[in-house]
Amino acid sequence: MIAAEKWLELLKIYHKDNRLTIWHLSLLHAIVQLAYHQKEQDVIRVSRSKLMEVSHIDTISTYHKYFKQLQELGYIKYFPSYHPGYRSVVKINIPPLKY
Repeated sequence: MIAAEKWLELLKIYHKDNRLTIWHLSLLHAIVQLAYHQKEQDVIRVSRSKLMEVSHIDTISTYHKYFKQLQELGYIKYFPSYHPGYRSVVKINIPPLKY
């Protein structure tokens, strides 16, 4: 399990990236929060509805836009589950500091 201090350090890295908006950061915070509560290091089980709830994003189009951009920027890898009984998986990446 990653200690809370390590998750906080990861969030500090995210905040240094000027490419990220409040919506990106909100989603990243939601993912980190779920990871912490699941006691996971890399792989977090997520659902769109839970991420939207925790990140306070109200529209599906906004959610998809910024979730996709996080993937494109290399912050997360997404492994969808097409089975209704299984949640999708997100893997957190720590991208190199290029900004």
